Amino acid sequence: MDKILFGGDYNPEQWPEQIWDTDMELLAKAHVDTLTVNVFSWATLQPDEHTYDFAVLDRVLSTLAGAGKRVCLATSTAAHPAWMARKYPDVTRVDFEGRRHVFGQRHNSCPNSATYRRFSVELARRIAQRYGAGHPDCGIIAAWHVNNEYGGTCYCEHCGVAFRAWLRDRYGTLDALNAAWNTAFWSHTFHAWEEIVPPNALSEHWGGPNVTAFQPITLDYCRFNSDSMLANFVDEKAAIGQFSDLPVTTNFMGMYRPLDYFAWAPHLDFVSWDNYPPDMASHARMGLTHDLMRGLKAGQPFWLMEQSPSQTSCRPFNPLKRPGVMRLWSYQGVAHGADAVLFFQMRQSRGASEKDHGAVINHAGRSDTRVFGEVAALGEELESLAGEIVGARTRANVALVFDWDSWWAVEISDGPSRHVSYQETLIAYYRALYEQNVSVDVVPTGADLSAYQIVVAPLLHMVQGGVAERVEAFVRAGGVFVTSFLSGLVDESDNALLTDAPGPFARVLGIRIDETDALAPGVLNSVVFSADPDANGIGGGPGAVRFTADLVFDLVQPAGAEVVGVYESDFYTGMAAVTRNVVGDAELPGEAWYVGTNLGADGLGWLFARMLAARGLLNRYSGVPGVEAVARYRDDVRYLFLLNHGEADSVVAVDRDAVCLLTGAQVSAGASIRLAGKDVMILKSIRS
Repeated sequence: MDKILFGGDYNPEQWPEQIWDTDMELLAKAHVDTLTVNVFSWATLQPDEHTYDFAVLDRVLSTLAGAGKRVCLATSTAAHPAWMARKYPDVTRVDFEGRRHVFGQRHNSCPNSATYRRFSVELARRIAQRYGAGHPDCGIIAAWHVNNEYGGTCYCEHCGVAFRAWLRDRYGTLDALNAAWNTAFWSHTFHAWEEIVPPNALSEHWGGPNVTAFQPITLDYCRFNSDSMLANFVDEKAAIGQFSDLPVTTNFMGMYRPLDYFAWAPHLDFVSWDNYPPDMASHARMGLTHDLMRGLKAGQPFWLMEQSPSQTSCRPFNPLKRPGVMRLWSYQGVAHGADAVLFFQMRQSRGASEKDHGAVINHAGRSDTRVFGEVAALGEELESLAGEIVGARTRANVALVFDWDSWWAVEISDGPSRHVSYQETLIAYYRALYEQNVSVDVVPTGADLSAYQIVVAPLLHMVQGGVAERVEAFVRAGGVFVTSFLSGLVDESDNALLTDAPGPFARVLGIRIDETDALAPGVLNSVVFSADPDANGIGGGPGAVRFTADLVFDLVQPAGAEVVGVYESDFYTGMAAVTRNVVGDAELPGEAWYVGTNLGADGLGWLFARMLAARGLLNRYSGVPGVEAVARYRDDVRYLFLLNHGEADSVVAVDRDAVCLLTGAQVSAGASIRLAGKDVMILKSIRS
């Protein structure tokens, strides 16, 4: 593959065949080269238990082969057919409230139903057998696409049985389970495996999925649910592997809480994901999610499997992407590691819940619309980039730790605050780095930290797998570690660590925390910092700056750490809120930072700008308002993407001699270039 793949989801089975040839003409005009097909065709492929009919799919693939398209071929197992639910009602899910569902929607299959698993694996096997090596059109298949957007949770009797088996594998004995779950609390001691039931509204929960009497039980069910769906993927992938050695993926949903994508990633040949941001101002959030997807397989490029060319349709209101935004966001994905730019959908669905979802080809089948024109122009640009960018990697000196176990544990905790959002906190810390145009790798808790200068780990609530030891070694070797409130508090079963908070991180941070205040949303305090930087870039001089904070307020007791910021009000006025512990006597010793409150965006931005400056990690593009600068590297070649997310033009000074790949213009180091609002520039330079 020498060019960025371009295209997306195509559902020809929903349309009369005479339209297919017209679609091929239009898609050629749009420079589309790759189509994802067969995503939701199970009812067509298998009209009853004993019949498989591939006639329509045969004609689809023949049409696409004739048009010279590549294909990402899906297994169609994301929505089971109606006959299956009628004959085998156990395939449908039982929801959080304990209600068994009947046929309808999608994401409607129990992952632990033996019936569903048997039929889904058999369908994947038959598709791979038919279209794998030896089929006349097998050469157009670029990759396999298992299921679609795995998600949701089931609480049925099959899941109860499977959960108990999963627990036996994890704990071995009931004594070990009872100890891990602290079941002496509220007379919960289990004396037989059969006494354990899924935690839902009928058992441990009240007030919704995040409110549970027994966090360890709910936490393990989160892990179990993720593993159950992963087992479905692994089974289908194995079936495909009997007949094809082409790469296999499934489309992730970014920062999606129910599934631990770090646990899934080793089983995917490449990561792909669907980008549907919640609003038009989520540039940092998208950057973080792209970086997370890249980080799932240690920097390997990924596919942007879905995005809307114009608007979504599933939300209370669905704004259009303004002119230039689709192109801008597509290149943002490429800048952060995407080797494919794909859309949902090619032709706008004529009915049901996605009939108003944006598409390359609208209901009227026109090619003279704004959306079609923008898509075609982007496709032409990507063709011009053939031989460039694909396979290039990101180089980062900063890592952000992302941990699904901590995400689950923080948000199901009964204290100190139900208003703390793991995702929003991670976005806030990432945004402070993003606004300085510093490349970031998103890593799991088990990652090797030695390649980084700064490691940021907010809400690292759960301590397991030697993470504390790796952090301390990293700091003692001269690295900078930053963590936050609610970190280092629980073990892998979500039981409190019986030591001073923040647990195993206390020594390297040089602090202890005796109390944590939690106030209602909207109740603010401020953190006051010294305004004049000392030689290391932080604190020390006269004057002061203050930034708001809310939700959680640790009363930090320094135990060797330097106090950098203090609370301005309440009974803890003047007490430490932000600290820095210098570790080692080297010329550039290690530092361990603790941010003991939910510091606002301005405060985090101020803090990280100085921290990055102290380590020499700011660059020519740091702090340029509205302009994102991201680089990918291939050997000695750097591809620098400049993306103007603002409406107004921006002037940027270039740091190297380069050529603009989209215009062919030569640019000299130090020259100022004007980047129009929503515009993109890709500068190619070679290290001398």
